[in-house]
Amino acid sequence: MTTPPHTAPAPSADAPRRPGGAEPVLGISGAVGGTPLVRLEHLFPDSGVEILAKLESVNPGGSTKDRPALAMVRDALDSGRLTAGGTVVESSSGNLGVALARVCSVHGVRFVCVVDSRTNATTVATIRALGGEIDLVSEPDPLSGDLLTARFRRVEQLMEEIPGAVNLFQYGNPANPAAHTTGTMREVAESLDHRLDVLMAAVSTTGTIAGCTAYLHEHRMDTRTVAVDAVGSVLFGGTAAPRPLPGLGAGVVTDISRTVAPDRVMRVDGLDCVVGARLLARREGILAGASTGGIVHALGTLVPDLAPGSRLVFIVHDGGVPYLDTVYDDHWVQRTLGADAAALDAATTALVASARRG
Repeated sequence: MTTPPHTAPAPSADAPRRPGGAEPVLGISGAVGGTPLVRLEHLFPDSGVEILAKLESVNPGGSTKDRPALAMVRDALDSGRLTAGGTVVESSSGNLGVALARVCSVHGVRFVCVVDSRTNATTVATIRALGGEIDLVSEPDPLSGDLLTARFRRVEQLMEEIPGAVNLFQYGNPANPAAHTTGTMREVAESLDHRLDVLMAAVSTTGTIAGCTAYLHEHRMDTRTVAVDAVGSVLFGGTAAPRPLPGLGAGVVTDISRTVAPDRVMRVDGLDCVVGARLLARREGILAGASTGGIVHALGTLVPDLAPGSRLVFIVHDGGVPYLDTVYDDHWVQRTLGADAAALDAATTALVASARRG
């Protein structure tokens, strides 16, 4: 007797992944989400705080932006605004561009990414490798002096030039924070039985912290939220100034930011991001990007304000490979931020001391 071949229904693209990815998923988009939550024992060992990191850097595109990119494209396709063969034009500092290039390629959609001169060369090359087109803005907006504003203006021009082009507008698209409500924060909360004292996230569009906050409110969790923003960002009452690193802060008040009020806003400069990222890499083996470095620095200074035994989660927004020639390069740090090896050592020592309880 011949045994019939085993058959099973194809997995749904929306089905949550099981721990360890034991079962196949449908396409690369099925691998988005379900990222690890890792307890960190070496970062600040004398803090008296339970520190966990949500590794969004292991998403297929290497960042938390995989979630809203997938959600926004699906929403546009479901609504009929976008169809196969159409064009998406989007402003991005890098990570969303990578994520959208991947999603658009899978769905047969042309993608034009408007970036500025701060965007990492590796990120630009990745977008191109995934089939995206790069439109570079090299000069800031003449009125505001802001590169993000200049990118917005370029998007408007391209929308007029390309017939039927769609702008997903990550800075105000409800699908952006919704991806973190149903994904990022849900995963964190369920992993911890909804027991969490503090959540820290970096802000740019503010989609992550807005979506996470929505979940906290819906489930009546008393978790405090800490938004880590860049010095020079205008979000949450900040004052505009040049920002040397992409992906953290914004030169305009985003629509999504008006929907959320973090319990605390902590601002970090470029050197803070470098110190935090390098400390995380060398103590925990997690190579993260600049915004995560900013979170680590903010966390170190926040420790004295936290009750002993507090449980804290921070988001690792992206990986550090695109930042090897900036955040992790001594020459770039000295040339751009004016900090030599001695200054870096002193800043690191001060941060570690700040996070030492007692």
